[in-house]
Amino acid sequence: MNTPKISPIDKIVYPIQRFMRQERSGGIVLGISVIVALVLANSSWSESFLLLFEHKFGFQFDGKTYLEYDLLHWINDGLMAIFFFVVGLELKREAVGGELSNPRKALLPIGAATGGMIVPALLFFALNSSGEASRGWGIPMATDIAFSLGVLYLLGDRVPLSLKVFLTALAIVDDLGAVLVIAFFYTSDIYIVNLLIGFVFITTMYVGNRLGVRNIFFYAILGIGGVWTAFLLSGVHATIASVAAAFTIPAGVKMDENTFITRIQNYLIRFKAIDPNGKPVLSEDQVHILDKVRQSTNAAMPPLQRLEHAMHPFVIFVIVPVFALANAGVSLHVDAESLFSTHIAVGTGVGLLFGKFIGVVGATLLMVKLKIAPFPAGMTVKNLCGLGFLTSIGFTMSLFITSLAFSDPMHIVQAKIGIFMASIAGGIAGYVTLRKR
Repeated sequence: MNTPKISPIDKIVYPIQRFMRQERSGGIVLGISVIVALVLANSSWSESFLLLFEHKFGFQFDGKTYLEYDLLHWINDGLMAIFFFVVGLELKREAVGGELSNPRKALLPIGAATGGMIVPALLFFALNSSGEASRGWGIPMATDIAFSLGVLYLLGDRVPLSLKVFLTALAIVDDLGAVLVIAFFYTSDIYIVNLLIGFVFITTMYVGNRLGVRNIFFYAILGIGGVWTAFLLSGVHATIASVAAAFTIPAGVKMDENTFITRIQNYLIRFKAIDPNGKPVLSEDQVHILDKVRQSTNAAMPPLQRLEHAMHPFVIFVIVPVFALANAGVSLHVDAESLFSTHIAVGTGVGLLFGKFIGVVGATLLMVKLKIAPFPAGMTVKNLCGLGFLTSIGFTMSLFITSLAFSDPMHIVQAKIGIFMASIAGGIAGYVTLRKR
């Protein structure tokens, strides 16, 4: 049996690909990005590092400049729109055929996520009930799925698979809650005309879905050129456009599994029957059969999952680390008086560390006690508590909401330090709790 030839570049690329396929890798890369940002922001290069994100970019046409924003704005509204698009794809997949498609199974993670959003917001607001500081109540509501799952997968078989599935479903519901919070509470002045134009493009994408359009470029052109641009100019945050566009992507297949298996088997028989031409290139008949295999594969795979599968590595290993580099860089040379001039740092830290734990664990135990939903197989009160601590890791979404909630640089610094302290403490507490069998 002939084995595939291994080229020199494969020896370099294969270890990278193997690393990227591991579940914990996203959390590791994100952690490194946060550390690098903190080191640069507190080094002799801090001024140059922070000024880098103030450079402006735009498009010029006929002597006029359009969409001119600084680099930080492009990262938070542009690159993060792609992040939220993948979040939208995950939400739709889970709702159509995942953990959230079964009402009985979905009740517990939905209830846990809801408790884990309400309690942190209430704790933050209790400590910051007036002024600009009160706008930060949404910061401690979010769980960072990459970090929390990364810690969980570091534990290997010490935790049951059901716990990993539960945390994934909880984090996805949590992401949906964060999207709704951004849409309704962190949106600036709205320009109705641009918003209506955005809805026209979304409607067009939905109609295309219903008509059976499965071409990815159709949705990409309308989604980026139409929906994202219109929402960006409307005042409604562009991330909302990404989630809305994701829900228009087709989630069905054109070819069922049995038909696909039969066709592929026939193509393989035909391909095997063709005599090799002894040349480095394939014959026309071989190319034709392989093209049929590709078409059948695309027909058997929903565009939604095809997009999610293709974009997920780019989001986890490029977009999220770049976002962390741009937003996690905060100077730690802050005196105690400035840090605690408001209760933002305390409210964020308490909301994330204790609010998420109380909300997630409390809501879960209450639903089980009332027999609304049972514990997943293998879950105990002890590993539920460990999971509750992991939900307090709130880097990506919490940092993102911080950039929307505050304009005062000191308030941003206070919130970021609260996020870092709570996330580190929650991650360690969760790991130690779950590590003990």
